[in-house]
Amino acid sequence: MKRSRTIRTVLVAGVAAAALGLSACSGSADSGEVTLEFLQSGDANQGGGYAAMAAEYEKETGVKVDVVEVPSADLQTRLRTASQANDVPALAAAPGVDPAWSDRLLDLSDISDEAGVIDTLEVPDPTDGDKVKALPTTLTSVGMFLNKSLWDEAGVSYPTSTDEQWTWDEFVDSATQVVEATDAQYGAVMDRSAHRLRAFLYEFGSQGVTEQDDGSWALDREGADAFEYFKNLNDDGFIPASVWASAEDASATFKSGRVAAYLSGVWQIADFQENISDFEWVSVPLPQEPVRATNYGAASWIVAFDGSGVEQEALDFISWMYQPEHYAEYCEISACLPALDGIDVDYGDDSYAFDLYNDEIAESPEVSAAQTTDALLNGYLGVSVDSEPLEDEMVRYLTGEATLDEAVAAVGEATTEQMAAAGE
Repeated sequence: MKRSRTIRTVLVAGVAAAALGLSACSGSADSGEVTLEFLQSGDANQGGGYAAMAAEYEKETGVKVDVVEVPSADLQTRLRTASQANDVPALAAAPGVDPAWSDRLLDLSDISDEAGVIDTLEVPDPTDGDKVKALPTTLTSVGMFLNKSLWDEAGVSYPTSTDEQWTWDEFVDSATQVVEATDAQYGAVMDRSAHRLRAFLYEFGSQGVTEQDDGSWALDREGADAFEYFKNLNDDGFIPASVWASAEDASATFKSGRVAAYLSGVWQIADFQENISDFEWVSVPLPQEPVRATNYGAASWIVAFDGSGVEQEALDFISWMYQPEHYAEYCEISACLPALDGIDVDYGDDSYAFDLYNDEIAESPEVSAAQTTDALLNGYLGVSVDSEPLEDEMVRYLTGEATLDEAVAAVGEATTEQMAAAGE
């Protein structure tokens, strides 16, 4: 697939490195007792898939994999600090490749070829002989959930497959009926995330922030229209302003049972299966205005580090993880979409939801696939962008700190400055 030249940023937390402690080093292979330190975020929230596979691997091989949970906002800083201190872990599931440690990665090309990584998620390093140094953990995608109990109580219908469709106007009208007929407080909530916002923009026909003929970067007119529409949803009280203005937890807001719909993604399914018992929830097709689009890509990237002292053991574990039977088991435990071809995953009663995500991915435009792969490629090329202008300027627009024109212009200006600085 040809990748569009659009800005896909690598998120890096602005957390002081001095405030973060380093985990113990991976055990030395020479000692006879090997422990692989594996830094990642979110395993507990997705059913503990890595922890379960690590336990299985230790039982099978005797090699311990220490799955270290790091808050997602701190993970990149943690890895930067480890690299600077020459104390790298054996492996990590990172949001992208950081130029601070991209030259310390082991070659995973053979594992990638054997595993059958989806073509669009195989990103070679053009600066190092096109070696594949990062493997997609799973496939992630934006989607919509409804509080089914509220919609049923209100007697309001909704589409259940991509054979049906609804526009954003139709969705808002329907969700408003649900609020008026029940004790729901809000029609919808959306994570404060550029990942979710991009899906929203694509549904309005936007191509996102793209490079112009003169070398500058800009958000297109369709993106500006989506900005305005989203602000109206906040101003009307359809969406709780506190989520974007004050970074309130959108997932907790939906779990309260008083929100008709939630724009989030496939990664929520495992958590909902475990933690929602007060009401029924259901996955439904995303609204379109007029484009059917999600935003999808690698949930994170498995990397292994040169200098850990257990390089071969790390490669052996990754190879084991990506064998079809083990990888399928991981996807079942974590309730996630496979990033490998030909993997049959049993999702039980929620199979319909995963089928729906796959259908929406298949029908989405090319731009929907580019965020995570472009970010990975940028990391190889030495580009690391430390903020998300789309998210930042949307917040300023929602809170009245900027007009629509000012916010849209600022998105382009900030992106142009970042890319220019990164290319120096």
